[in-house]
Amino acid sequence: MRRIQVDDEVIILTGKDKGRTGDVVEFRGKDRVIVSGINEITRHTRALKPGDRHGRLKKESPLHISNVAILNPETEKADKVGIRIEDGKKVRYFKSNGAVIED
Repeated sequence: MRRIQVDDEVIILTGKDKGRTGDVVEFRGKDRVIVSGINEITRHTRALKPGDRHGRLKKESPLHISNVAILNPETEKADKVGIRIEDGKKVRYFKSNGAVIED
């Protein structure tokens, strides 16, 4: 079980977007995440066939998972995540207040 999963709201810890928040859109490999609206780059593309998008296109590039932290909605701050077993199932919880993270 990953401590950060798709559709979790995360806060950026380092880099040009430090302090901004967004939702995890997808994972790239084991240690990279794409966050919506964060770490956007401009990609210059050429249309290879008629109807393709071309020109300067903005897209999100992956961030290392160590540069993001899950956002605790109660405290509005970054928080660590723990995993424990409740009723025979693994659940994630916030380390600061022990609240279970709803999946």
